[in-house]
Amino acid sequence: MLDRIAERVSEKPEILNRRREIVEHPFGTIKQWMNQGAFLMRGLENVRAEFSLTALVYNLRRALNILGTKALLAAVQA
Repeated sequence: MLDRIAERVSEKPEILNRRREIVEHPFGTIKQWMNQGAFLMRGLENVRAEFSLTALVYNLRRALNILGTKALLAAVQA
């Protein structure tokens, strides 16, 4: 499987660069906007919970920016 992935990447390296751009943006935003440079909790379970809350807030903030308050409330109530 790893050989197939390496072969696909070597054929089209721009795909991997594009994926990195898409994936890295949310993490950079979380670190900068939400002051989440490091985790406050210790232990895998606690870190997972902390990151889940951070991701939830990030997604809600994006939804508010994209849809607006009225449309988001209407979608939640529906």
